[in-house]
Amino acid sequence: MKQSAVRGAPGNLPQELTSFVGRRREVTEAKRLLSVSRLVTLTGIGGVGKTRLSLRVAEDSRRAFEDGVWLVELGELQDAALVVDTVVAALGLRELPGQGALSLLTDYLATRRLLLVLDNCEHLIDAVASLAENLLRACPELRILATSREPLAIGGEAVMRVPSLTVPDPDKPPTLQGLPRYEAVTLFVERAGAAVPGFALTDDNRAAIAQICRQLDGLPLPIELAAVRLRAMSAEQILERLTDRYRLLTMGSRGAPTRQQSLRMSVDWSHELCTPDEQVLWRRLAAFAGSFELDAVEGVCTGDPVPVDLLDVLASLVDKSILIREEAGAVVRYRMLETLREYGREKLESSGEYEAVHRRHRDWYEALVLRAEAEWISPKQVQWLTRLEREQPNLREAMHCCIAVPGESLPGLRIATALYPYWLCRGLLVEGRLWLDRTVAAAPEYPTPELVKGLYVTCVLAGTQGDIDAAGALVARARAVADRLGDPRSDLLVTLAAGSQALFGGRLPEAVELFEPAIEGFEAEGDLLRQTTSLLGLAVACGLLGDEERAVGYHERVLAITEPHGESAFRGYSALALGLTVWAEDPVRSEALLAQGLRLSRVVDDPLGSSSCLEILAWIAGRDGQHRRAAVLMGAAGSLSHTVGSPPVLVPNLLVFHEECERSARAGLGDGLFEVALRQGRNMSFEDAVGYALDERQTPAVPQQAADVGLTRREQQVAELVAQGLTNKAIAAKLVISQRTAQGHVEHVLAKLGFTSRTQIAAWVVEQARDQD
Repeated sequence: MKQSAVRGAPGNLPQELTSFVGRRREVTEAKRLLSVSRLVTLTGIGGVGKTRLSLRVAEDSRRAFEDGVWLVELGELQDAALVVDTVVAALGLRELPGQGALSLLTDYLATRRLLLVLDNCEHLIDAVASLAENLLRACPELRILATSREPLAIGGEAVMRVPSLTVPDPDKPPTLQGLPRYEAVTLFVERAGAAVPGFALTDDNRAAIAQICRQLDGLPLPIELAAVRLRAMSAEQILERLTDRYRLLTMGSRGAPTRQQSLRMSVDWSHELCTPDEQVLWRRLAAFAGSFELDAVEGVCTGDPVPVDLLDVLASLVDKSILIREEAGAVVRYRMLETLREYGREKLESSGEYEAVHRRHRDWYEALVLRAEAEWISPKQVQWLTRLEREQPNLREAMHCCIAVPGESLPGLRIATALYPYWLCRGLLVEGRLWLDRTVAAAPEYPTPELVKGLYVTCVLAGTQGDIDAAGALVARARAVADRLGDPRSDLLVTLAAGSQALFGGRLPEAVELFEPAIEGFEAEGDLLRQTTSLLGLAVACGLLGDEERAVGYHERVLAITEPHGESAFRGYSALALGLTVWAEDPVRSEALLAQGLRLSRVVDDPLGSSSCLEILAWIAGRDGQHRRAAVLMGAAGSLSHTVGSPPVLVPNLLVFHEECERSARAGLGDGLFEVALRQGRNMSFEDAVGYALDERQTPAVPQQAADVGLTRREQQVAELVAQGLTNKAIAAKLVISQRTAQGHVEHVLAKLGFTSRTQIAAWVVEQARDQD
């Protein structure tokens, strides 16, 4: 788009016709790179905003270049032989007879301190790289800022990938007031206001706008195209139609380059710049969801034609901004924006490879989770937890495909059952049961070992959630299927399921009778995972029946299996179960065991095991007269168990101790302070709760008198209102002051008391009142 240059300074930078949104960090970093490197290339996928960023950086850097900042637009140029002439024309130079364009350009720039902005270089990459290298060698004061979908790949180049605009986290929906801090939302709202005068962000449209920005990957081009659609649709209607974003997002500015007239034209441009091998890999990579690693690419993206060197083609797609490279610990993972993935999926469907590639994707991830299950009791346990967490989008995709395609349900069932130890360890009971219910429902009507295993795992998850009746029904169905199969291993799984259901139901003698043969059977098969599970169940049942000697013996067998293998999760469960066994008779020993269980649970991020440890530690604190600590620990335990969808006490026989602890703490503290302490525990994060239980993070000493810490009369009033649960807005209304003044008073109270939260203020006020009484 031809625009008038800024007057009064050398150069030809166009005036901005629309506002520049966000990008503070990127502008700062690009200017820093430009100060230390003579060639800086801004890379990124089409529509990410490379041109706007380069123009803002160039404008902000104008003072450093006495001979000006000059923009050379290459986007519409198709002939590489004309690159030098285009730069000459942009600078307003005229060739002399007998002098070539490159010579003229070099002579002109040789002594000038000047910034050259070469915009949209990707389709002329070789010609631009050659020109840049020649000019930088001959012109010591020249600096070049280039934009391209891939680097120029010459010496001295500093490459900066331009990221998408920031978008709201789907797991932490922001408030209406918090949304404008996300760049993508601000851009949408500003462009929407230009398209529909008076448009504003409201409680009614904020969720839809946040989702639009997320689904469009924070890319400025499609976000601006979506905002224009508000002339004819609401934000909710736009969101509904984003399933076909390439048809919806057209109608760009008439003055914009052709490739930016619609989202499809922009991505078509990127696709055309790829080699045939790169295009093949792009469409096959569209089978992945979320991010993925090299081993997965090698396993899934084979077939005919096979790229000659897969790693080189993969690296080239990173260079061309089709893939985003991310370091995750010691490994590199790759990710494709959903906009590019959808385009690749269209190409995959039209190529006739869709079914074959998705089948390879499913098979590869099935093999991955089966390997994780086989190596669960091993030194690799934490590595597998980390890997499976990163692969959740791909595993969900694989299971979904298995359910959706007739006759493909068994691989999905194998994936779901193999994920059981991961789901249990990470407290993902609700999601685990969801997928198991779906895959079990999709299983064939004839009996299979996979179905028996699926029913067993679903039964254990249901029991852990306190759904004892459902667990019983699942045991009955599993037994019926196993009887038809006549398979000894299936019989063992049914026995283990029945033992687990009996334990969760509080039928302890029955649980003992069922776990004993299960242990023998799994030990004979060499199945360490199920053998250890059976031993733990038997240890818990014996401990609750008062048979400490047998319980300890089974725990020792668990440790004999797990310790030599460097395992953490089951060792944590074992310490927890033994701590439960001895807590009433030997609280000191129990505390040590529960602390060990917490540390091991923290290693594997196990909220379920940790919540049980915290609950029992609360009972011990309550019996020891530490009522406030007991209430905080109960609150933390309840919050963690609620988060994972489990009751605070897994075995109903133990509810009496939970109720006794609560009664004791209430009596010792009074209802007000008990509720404050309970709320403090509920508000703790997983890490904070474990740290509190292990005495790693002491709460600040509570000052006893307002005068001791210098609270003013007004600040004392504010503290009392905070203790009543009032917000700053409510405090302001109550005291007839501004909300900002109320906030200032709260901050002063926190600072003077040495606290970090309103909960601590509330606890201090309650304790003050109790002391005065």
